[in-house]
Amino acid sequence: MEAAIGVLPGLEPSFSQPIRDNVLESISQIDGQIVIKIQGDDFDTIKQIARDIRSRIANVEGVTRSFVDRDGRLPQYRIDIDRVTAARYGVNVADLQETIEAALAGKAATELWEGERHFSVVVRLKPGQRDLSGLEGLLVAGNTGAPVPLAQLASFRVTEGAMNISRENGQRVAAIGVFIRDRDMGSVVNDMQKLVDANIKLPLGYSIAWSGEFENQQRAMARLSWVVPLSILLIFLLLFNAFGSIASASLIIANIPLAMIGGIVALWLTDIALSVSAAIGFIALFGQAVLNGVVMVSDFNARAVGLTDLAAIRAAVHEGALSRLRTVMMTALLAMLGLLPMALSHGIGAETQRPLAVVVIGGLVSATLLTLIVLPALYLMIARRWPASLASGDALPMH
Repeated sequence: MEAAIGVLPGLEPSFSQPIRDNVLESISQIDGQIVIKIQGDDFDTIKQIARDIRSRIANVEGVTRSFVDRDGRLPQYRIDIDRVTAARYGVNVADLQETIEAALAGKAATELWEGERHFSVVVRLKPGQRDLSGLEGLLVAGNTGAPVPLAQLASFRVTEGAMNISRENGQRVAAIGVFIRDRDMGSVVNDMQKLVDANIKLPLGYSIAWSGEFENQQRAMARLSWVVPLSILLIFLLLFNAFGSIASASLIIANIPLAMIGGIVALWLTDIALSVSAAIGFIALFGQAVLNGVVMVSDFNARAVGLTDLAAIRAAVHEGALSRLRTVMMTALLAMLGLLPMALSHGIGAETQRPLAVVVIGGLVSATLLTLIVLPALYLMIARRWPASLASGDALPMH
């Protein structure tokens, strides 16, 4: 629909979703995934800078729509009082302003009481006379008592004014809203910042701020940079407490990189950029991968208790892998089939649901296959070198 409507001359289509628009406006008060704010003192200057920036970034790859927020101008009927002429006629400027206000909007002249209730009695011109063009003939009393037409004391002209004036931190603000598609937000913002830094020179006292979903994404990624490693460490400590063996805990943790392989490949194949939603999908994937590892290693340890012969351990691992095959496949298929509708969705909210589902499904594919193949091989490798470190509580030698 956007492609079909966009070919019409003079028309710039805009498609919105109420919930998404409310979320975006709650972030930066502007409807846009990426919001560029120009702050300064002069309104016309920041608006011109905003238009220049918008013309530069409109052709950046991935930008589907950009606009200067409330850039239009509204027609205004302006009345400029000639103070010198008013003083010559002995008319006070404040009296002139009150006369114009009373003629158009009305002015309370007295109060009318009805019992305990009172009402303001407002004086103003008749509906047919309350017209801006008719103000020129409005008579104002001078110092001599003779009426003076308002047209001799003020000039009337039609002009334009700003549609909206916003302020932040005591400075006027002009904002640019940007929507992107088919490209990750970080790369788009990086390209836009390079263009702005190379081509836009800001006057002294003016600044540019980047906000919107990009700002939230940066904060979320900064938190995830320490939350994810901390989560893996806590999982390792819990596994060590449960199995009493660094070797067993390490084998189970090894499932995490095996799962990440599938998640990364799935994002690449579907051409989905890494986002906060995808990062949360990786965290959910870690839990499923660890669960499969616990199922396999616990069964291996139970079958290998008391065995010292490598051939016997190999047979125990082989039997354990076959017996746990159905369990691992069922848990993986349950999660993948449950998330499949989210991975295939293209409706409202798909940009949030799809990355998470794609990461989990792709990660479970690789984690399941590699868990059934690589994990038994790693178990036998460790059992060959440190046979007592898996089924017992002895620590794995670190050399």
